[in-house]
Amino acid sequence: MSKSKSMSRTRTTISLIHSAGLPENDIKLGDRLIRQLRIPTDAPIQLAFGSFKQEIRVSPGGKSKSLRLNPSLFSKSGLLPSSFMSVKYFPTERILRLGPLIGVMVSRYQPDDPAKPFGSISSFCLEMVNACKKLGAYVYFFTPDMIGTNPSTLEAISYHEGWKKVTVPAPDVINNRLSTRKLENSPSVQHFMREVKSRFGTHIFNEKFLDKSDVFEALGPDPKLQKYLPESHLLNGYSTLKKMCGAYHTVFLKPVRGSLGKGIIRITRLGNGTYQTMTTSLDGISKHSYPSLSKLFGSLSGKIKKTRYQIQQGLDLIRINRRNVDFRALVHKNKNGKWAVTSVVARIAGGNHFVSNLARGGTLSPVKDALAMSGIPQSLKQTAPARMNQAALDIANGLESALPYHFGELGIDLAIDTKGHIWLLEVNSKPSKSENAPLSATSKVRPSAVRLVQYCQYLMGF
Repeated sequence: MSKSKSMSRTRTTISLIHSAGLPENDIKLGDRLIRQLRIPTDAPIQLAFGSFKQEIRVSPGGKSKSLRLNPSLFSKSGLLPSSFMSVKYFPTERILRLGPLIGVMVSRYQPDDPAKPFGSISSFCLEMVNACKKLGAYVYFFTPDMIGTNPSTLEAISYHEGWKKVTVPAPDVINNRLSTRKLENSPSVQHFMREVKSRFGTHIFNEKFLDKSDVFEALGPDPKLQKYLPESHLLNGYSTLKKMCGAYHTVFLKPVRGSLGKGIIRITRLGNGTYQTMTTSLDGISKHSYPSLSKLFGSLSGKIKKTRYQIQQGLDLIRINRRNVDFRALVHKNKNGKWAVTSVVARIAGGNHFVSNLARGGTLSPVKDALAMSGIPQSLKQTAPARMNQAALDIANGLESALPYHFGELGIDLAIDTKGHIWLLEVNSKPSKSENAPLSATSKVRPSAVRLVQYCQYLMGF
């Protein structure tokens, strides 16, 4: 029976306290908590924290509102004294579970850089710590090289008055934030994910990068989603290029495994059978003209051999001051396990780019402001935000139905054409944690971090 279904409905949050006088396998709980959680005191039960389990006896602790444990139980379990933790009793399995214990798998840890120990996602990591404190969960961070031979324990980094290396049990839930396919597909990572799933029932979400071709192939057969999809094919030869350039004035070639707008090529049909390409690079855009499509294809053939491209219908999208605009919808599974829109922001392309990524000099804008400057009819401006939210939810649900992978968070890039129609550009299964900051970043914990922790609680039945 799954952890999330065999459960009583009662959860509460308590602090954990050292109690040196207690026998190692005894814990003390306040009388009211024992009644509230319906914990038996007449027979042993199991205490669980991630993959750590130990048989214990619960004894009444009077009016105490905390959970008291022997110091050696703290050290064996990886728990920290004074932690503020959710606790729940699962009567079918006779398990008193603390947590959930969340592991975030990250690409790097740089102890020599205390301001940014996890690189560009360091502030997100601290937000996850703060969200866990607020909600009564526990989070740690680990890199692939912290995975040892025994999957039941890990070296990891946790925050307790500063970032510290700790030895911890395998987590209840893993959020895969690895930033490269190479790391994600490494044998040690794949072996570890298989082991913790099969041995401890660990839930792993965002377990896989999505290729552009995966997304469009998965969504294409669903009639409800076809209206959002520009015509798109894997570029497998000259005939595909010829067909698409014949059908559309502009097409885009996008690396199937690209990110941050790297290597996108825009092909425009000019008069007299000539064509122009514009290619993104870190320095800006480079333009080339060709007297015929076959000559253009000849210049691409070397790239096509090395990199797989998706060819996509060019769209007549809204622009602001002659700059392209698109929209990043961030969607999460919520505390009820359902997809919900967390935020939508407009991204306006930088002056010398036709892609809007912030890494390419793009800027963020509130959706209403971007629509106000866009020049589409007023009636469409008013309905567009709600229609974008619906599109993002339809796409997230469609992907979940069509693909055999577990996702808890997606970045869905949408665009609006000059007639107000909403289009899907791409879906990112590792959405950037700097791009989605709300524009009024006053709180220390973004809603996205709260949603991630709440979803982990849902998965574990808390």
